[in-house]
Amino acid sequence: MALTRAQVVSTAVDLLRRYGLADLSMRRLARELDVQPGALYWHVASKQELLVEVAGALLAEVPEPRDDLRAHEALAVLSTAVRAALAPVPDAADVVGMAYAAERAAVPALRELRGLVGRAGVPAEACEAVTDLLVHHILGSVALEQNERQAGAVDPSYVGRDAAEVAASFAVGLDVILCGSVGTKVSGS
Repeated sequence: MALTRAQVVSTAVDLLRRYGLADLSMRRLARELDVQPGALYWHVASKQELLVEVAGALLAEVPEPRDDLRAHEALAVLSTAVRAALAPVPDAADVVGMAYAAERAAVPALRELRGLVGRAGVPAEACEAVTDLLVHHILGSVALEQNERQAGAVDPSYVGRDAAEVAASFAVGLDVILCGSVGTKVSGS
C-alpha cells in the first residue's frame, strides 16, 4: 500500500500525542511509517509544512459555532473549544503557534476566529491584532496548563494550579478580551 499524505499527518499527530514535539522528528516519523526519511518529502515539503498540517488535524474536530449566536458569544464558544482540543495534547500550543505564525489562514478554526472578530464589529485595521490577542490567550492558557501538569509530574511536592483553575483563569481573560472588563460575562462562555 502506497504512503499517503493523510497517513503521514495522522502518524505525526499520534507521535505528538504520545511523545511531544521534541520527539517528532522526520526520522522518527519515517521509522514509524517504515519508510526512508526522503519518502516523507513526497508528501510534505518540510517539517514546517508538516506541523501546519498537524495543527489543522488537531483542530479538525472543533465545531464551527452555531449561526444563531452573537459574534461575541460565538468567539467565546470557539475559543473555549480550541483550548479544550489542544489542552490534552503535549506541546500542542507550540505546534499551533508555529502554524499560526507560518500561515495564519492555514488552520480553519483560527481562520474562523478571525472572521468572527470582524463580525463582532472590530474595525478592519484592528482585526488581525485582536485575533492575535485571542490566539495568544488560548495558546498561553494551554501551555500554562501543560506546564503545571509537567511540573507536578517532575516534582510530586509541587503545588500548582490544576486544570480547572487554569481553565477558570482562561475564562476570566476571555471575558476581558471580549467584553473589556472583569465580571461581564458573555453568555455561552
